[in-house]
Amino acid sequence: MKKRSLIVLLIIIGLYGTSTIFAGEKVHWGYSGHEGPEYWGKLNPKFSLCMEGKNQSPINLTGMIEGKLLPITVNYQTGGNEILNNGNTIQVNYMPGSTINVNGDQFELKQFHFHSPSENTIEGESYPMEAHFVHADKKGTLAVIALMFKSGDKNAELEKAWIQMPEKPGEKNVLPKHIDANILLPQNHDYYRFNGSLTTPPCSEGVWWLVIKQTTTASKEQIEQFSHTMHHPNNRPVQPVNARMILK
Repeated sequence: MKKRSLIVLLIIIGLYGTSTIFAGEKVHWGYSGHEGPEYWGKLNPKFSLCMEGKNQSPINLTGMIEGKLLPITVNYQTGGNEILNNGNTIQVNYMPGSTINVNGDQFELKQFHFHSPSENTIEGESYPMEAHFVHADKKGTLAVIALMFKSGDKNAELEKAWIQMPEKPGEKNVLPKHIDANILLPQNHDYYRFNGSLTTPPCSEGVWWLVIKQTTTASKEQIEQFSHTMHHPNNRPVQPVNARMILK
């Protein structure tokens, strides 16, 4: 099986952000101690890019340059139908049929999940929570929309997931009220773009990162509920930008 196809398969079956399986081998990783981000590249040869990659995510977005970024065309349906706790994030799986179009390329939304505090930072600013909307095209190329949350008004669409949030790792719940990811996104889809990687092992590169400029809100209680359920911060530290350009 090709590497990209394997990554897409892992996403579809909900393993992004948790222990990764290669040929029956389960490799445990986390966010602290000897399984933390600084050790990921040593836990398994398949994770070598976590240590050796030159286009790793997340990053601090700074020094952006003007680019001819075409608008993101969002064609989401109401399709968030189940929520799971994989021990390292809370993830909402999405039914097929919801897509984005970027520069003529179409990507299907597979799932979205959360990090607290934010993984990416903008001009050095960290946010209380960040959502990653993970998409894949037919070739296996991944595109991630990153959305920053500030503490503020309660997020009604997010609450549809939060009331079903599994408290224990490995648990999964059906969402009786399906979630519309389009409602989670702000109306303004202006974005920054850079080339990066998965922010979890195996840290595969070649991922399109689309960071929405406009923030949204979640209540203090909603952010704290996520943090309490995780029991630990689940953000990978920012990685060197190296020679990459960040377009705006």
